[in-house]
Amino acid sequence: MDPIRNPYAPGAGQRPPELAGRDEQLRAFDVVLERVARGRPERSLVLTGLRGVGKTVLLNALRSAAVRKGWGTGKLEARPDQSLRRPLASALHQAVRELGRPAGDDSGAATDHVLGVIRSFAQRDAGADAKLRDRWSPGIDAPAVRGRADSGDVEIDLVELLTDVGGLAADVGRGVAVFIDEMQDLGAADVSALCAACHELSQNGLPLIVVGAGLPHLPAVLSASKSYSERLFSYQRIDRLSREAADRALAAPAAEEDAAFTDEALAAMYDATRGYPYFIQAYGRAVWDLAPRDPITADDVSVAGPEAEQELAVGFFGSRYERATPAERDYLRAMADVAVELAPGEVEDPVGSVATADVAALLGKKPQSLSPARDALLKKGLIYSGERGRIAFTVPHFGRYLRSQN
Repeated sequence: MDPIRNPYAPGAGQRPPELAGRDEQLRAFDVVLERVARGRPERSLVLTGLRGVGKTVLLNALRSAAVRKGWGTGKLEARPDQSLRRPLASALHQAVRELGRPAGDDSGAATDHVLGVIRSFAQRDAGADAKLRDRWSPGIDAPAVRGRADSGDVEIDLVELLTDVGGLAADVGRGVAVFIDEMQDLGAADVSALCAACHELSQNGLPLIVVGAGLPHLPAVLSASKSYSERLFSYQRIDRLSREAADRALAAPAAEEDAAFTDEALAAMYDATRGYPYFIQAYGRAVWDLAPRDPITADDVSVAGPEAEQELAVGFFGSRYERATPAERDYLRAMADVAVELAPGEVEDPVGSVATADVAALLGKKPQSLSPARDALLKKGLIYSGERGRIAFTVPHFGRYLRSQN
């Protein structure tokens, strides 16, 4: 098959040629946009799932839907070592620029006021002797508005900031959507402030929503911050694709290139990928490049399997494994071995989570002595804890990969 015409695209956050299996989420978000535009109450949205299931891709697709409706949008990626102020200010600056001016605001005074509040919010943490990079303003010409979103208490400041932006959106007659990827990496104070701001927005009926995406334990992170977060957000779990959707993700792009998969090949592809979107793209790319002719057969899938697995081992699993220290790798391998002991004979990752006590027992150590390794893996995003005393991999099939390294 001609590699130049290969339609499959394995990549972090890269939109696949066919966004299969997410129609329900896209339709639901269209309803949210319409309800907010008509002044109806609606909750902000949180997408959760393992790495490789397409959360970032879906987040970008939802943003595109908001843009098509004429909304102002901005996006940021949370980082564990970064305050929310600067990236959120940049995202909101972009959203306000997309909104334009309210009717009758020919001088732009209302818009400039909100931009000044954004600038004030962004610069609040910078002292008088701060470096230029810390006194950064996101390209805003309007002067900072003193006494608004600059108290230093991020919860007070964020409530004031989003209230002002939401008010401007209402005056324009459109909405604003802020998209936050890797939302679980927000600091505790920022999470609390964001929940408080979303609560205030919903009470005032302002047309501003937050759409977050993160790992499966994100609802627990939000709930630990504000008890009412369970009612504040609409949670949607993004999982692997059904067999029908996985077939469409492969067959539709191939058809665009006048090629096809046999039924047996599609079955073999699902057995190999288990419906995980990133794996589908990785296998699709490898199979296309190695298949000698159209249609692609089950034998082609079998031949291309080792190359696809090597691609995943290096780019998907290996890059994460290399970030772990020797002690952390021992902990990861122990997690994989405990999972197998709980469900012997399973070829796939047999359980979703394991008890930290079982991992410690397998390593012959006290759980307290393993806390540094476990906490470091949590911070690096290699594992997560959905409930007290239990942990799981953030990457599907990571246990299988670890067992292959022994």
